[in-house]
Amino acid sequence: MKKPMGKIFYIMGKSASGKDRIYSKLAGNETLHLKKLILYTTRPAREGEENGKQYYFTDDSHFEELKKSGKVIEARSYDTVYGVWTYFTADDGQINLTEGSYLGIGTLESYQKMKKYYGRECVVPIYIEVEDGERLIRAVKREQEQEEPKYRELCRRFLADQDDFSEEKIKEAEIEIRFVNDNLDLCVKNIIKYINSVL
Repeated sequence: MKKPMGKIFYIMGKSASGKDRIYSKLAGNETLHLKKLILYTTRPAREGEENGKQYYFTDDSHFEELKKSGKVIEARSYDTVYGVWTYFTADDGQINLTEGSYLGIGTLESYQKMKKYYGRECVVPIYIEVEDGERLIRAVKREQEQEEPKYRELCRRFLADQDDFSEEKIKEAEIEIRFVNDNLDLCVKNIIKYINSVL
């Protein structure tokens, strides 16, 4: 009998929609048995972030090295007010879908590339939504907690998200289910229910 393939549950949403907190809660839920798919980034770590926990913090030369060896599945670079920051997923041996299911986080664009690389049936979208005004308030509060708040970068990201997560692109990505995060615990509960229905 053929062993069932695992899934990659892929969290997406605009900045400050609570993706990281939802990711942490799902990753910490022992009943789901999801392994963490950790992305790479060339941006500096934020206050409280640890290498290998939220991201693998790396540099441009390591990114180019992985790219040359054909190990970069998807990458997106943002021309921020602090220079170019790249986020990417690498085929570095983290994922083995015959051994279980995974939890990832990214953008609509990276979701499309993951789907192309691993197959549509293996990558399951978890799209998080929060009303724009509420998101902006959350983003400002988060930035205020940083040693050096980056408000210009916050504004750039907020505006870029309007294009990156346009209704047209959501439709193009064939995302039909959305999870509204106006109550974190309830949102997580609904996602867990959904993941269990897929597994």
